Amino acid sequence: MHIAFLINSGYGMGGTIRTTYNLASKLAEQHDVEVVSVFRYRDRPFFDPGPGVRLRSLVDMRRHSPHHARDDPQHALPARVFPDCDGRHPQYSALTDRRIGEYLAATEADVVIGTRPGLNAHIARQTRRGPARLGQEHLTLATHSARMKLMLRDTYPRLDAITTVTEADARDYRRILRLPGVRVEALPNSVPAPHVSPADSSGKWVVAAGRLAPAKRYDVLIRAFAGVVAERPDWGLRIYGNGRERDRLRALIDELGLYNHVFLMGPAHPIEAEWAKGAIGAVTSSLESFGMTIVEAMRCGLPVVATDCPHGPGEIIRDGSDGLLVPTGDVGAVTGALLRLMNDDALRQRMGRAALAASARFDPAYVAARYEDLLTQLVNRRGATVHRARAALLGGAYAAKDALCARRIALQGGQA
Repeated sequence: MHIAFLINSGYGMGGTIRTTYNLASKLAEQHDVEVVSVFRYRDRPFFDPGPGVRLRSLVDMRRHSPHHARDDPQHALPARVFPDCDGRHPQYSALTDRRIGEYLAATEADVVIGTRPGLNAHIARQTRRGPARLGQEHLTLATHSARMKLMLRDTYPRLDAITTVTEADARDYRRILRLPGVRVEALPNSVPAPHVSPADSSGKWVVAAGRLAPAKRYDVLIRAFAGVVAERPDWGLRIYGNGRERDRLRALIDELGLYNHVFLMGPAHPIEAEWAKGAIGAVTSSLESFGMTIVEAMRCGLPVVATDCPHGPGEIIRDGSDGLLVPTGDVGAVTGALLRLMNDDALRQRMGRAALAASARFDPAYVAARYEDLLTQLVNRRGATVHRARAALLGGAYAAKDALCARRIALQGGQA
């Protein structure tokens, strides 16, 4: 198959980019795969797309480029195809509408995969007849605005399938949007095996990673760690990532007197070596679309203490087996779960081994095999539909020709 991914930018360092490349790289071992980046901001992508994956861009935003988008007058006009309910709309323009439309009208791909609602709308509206059309949801339906949901309900019936990263979100799509004829499948993000040895559970560090954003609720984790330090001052907490909450979290650490125990480490790439230095992973989000950092920690042999928030943690962690789930926002419960693992070396080691084994189900090879099966079915179904349409068209043409012949014969008979 020829498989094409349409992504906002393949040159940055976001989670969607990373998981797209994980999947594309594995599919490229058996198929012709390209990643089409709407925007290009850098000379080289931050992540390696992988061998066999072609990366191309539609709109060049590099300042030094002789083909910079600013030189095209359409760049100053607002986008009309890319929906304004998508938060990325200000970046898009009449130029992106045209470039994306031209690509989708000419692509030779057997299947085109969108990676955010606005791009899924382009695929639904502009893809030429023939390729199967798949829209990925990397967030959740519940977090979308009412205007976004109306757009999805109007546009997504033109897709062949939608994939979500959790079963919970797939249920929401089926129940709330009710898209007749559109297949809705839950297929998780993939995380490759790390290039480091698994954690041995001896390092007395709790490790957390991700954007320093309000929804991640690092304030809950920091407050919980104040309770940990009161009993186990020999343990520390490292938080990796950047974001707008950094100053507020720094002030909270100082306020609680945790400056010798809690450290804001900044971003780390690759992150695997930092997970492996720890003994416990922690995620205290109020909302997760999936929970990739949970899987990353588990793939490094760490049991994870996580809040049981919508939608991902409860589908990743098997509570009491390879990690611990606690109520969302419950500082005391987080403290208690961390101390339970800190105070029981055998339990921590057993859960770490279980986490390492269980996380293999998120390996790119396994996830790509599930995608390959879905894509094959979609392409075959689309091909059968096109074949039936052509047959009906030809049948109608033959019927009209037969009717014309019959009329001529009748007229000839009347003349006789």
